[in-house]
Amino acid sequence: MYHHMNNSIYYFLFDSVVNSYLIKHCGLHPPTSSQIGLVVHSHCDYFAPVGFPSIIDLALRVNKLGKSSVTYEIGVFEQGAEEVKAVGEFIHVFVDRDSRKPGKQGMADGLKEGLGKILSAKPKL
Repeated sequence: MYHHMNNSIYYFLFDSVVNSYLIKHCGLHPPTSSQIGLVVHSHCDYFAPVGFPSIIDLALRVNKLGKSSVTYEIGVFEQGAEEVKAVGEFIHVFVDRDSRKPGKQGMADGLKEGLGKILSAKPKL
């Protein structure tokens, strides 16, 4: 109706790209894994509208990897364009499926290893 992508779609895409990565590269199996990720924070900065019905590309990286938490950053681009249209942030805390509390050892090794592969390098001071 407004000739641009609705903001709720951005959050759907953020959740989809993060969970797809966790399933494909971190060994997460949502129905049975002993740990699950709970979203404790999310936001999006919009820089320019994505025209409807444009095709989009998403870029995912990890900006911070803690003992039981991870901060993701997702860039939204129109296919074929270099300028970012929006940047989202999404924070998961991995908890025990039953107790909903972080484990003493933090997130499972497979999760941490897979997320470490897309951890952005810290800037050198």
